[in-house]
Amino acid sequence: MGDPNAKPGVVGFLSRRFIGASRYSGLGLRSCFKNEEAFRFEVVLGVLLFPLAFVIAQSGLQLCLLLGSMLLVLIVELLNSAIEAVVDLVSAEYHELAARAKDQGSAAVLLSMLFFLLVWITLAWQYATQ
Repeated sequence: MGDPNAKPGVVGFLSRRFIGASRYSGLGLRSCFKNEEAFRFEVVLGVLLFPLAFVIAQSGLQLCLLLGSMLLVLIVELLNSAIEAVVDLVSAEYHELAARAKDQGSAAVLLSMLFFLLVWITLAWQYATQ
């Protein structure tokens, strides 16, 4: 039997799914922050740059680009950390496929950081030269 206080129907189902997913997402964020130095650095950088985004942005679209590029780096870092954790769980021994998975995850982080730099440098330059 389910929870007698649970809301019935679609709304109840969606709220239960959202609460459950939010709990696991919070655990994932805490775990990554605790165990991954790069993620901690990127979070601190994001906290420091967050207010600057509101100064640099000259439109809502630019603000979305600035903040979105920061979020993209965090998302890709989370995925890379998950890949590394699974690879490390499967085997401590070297395997070419494991190395490729880790290297490709790292490359994805690098590309997201390059996108972040491209957006921030372009919009900061535009702001500075207006």
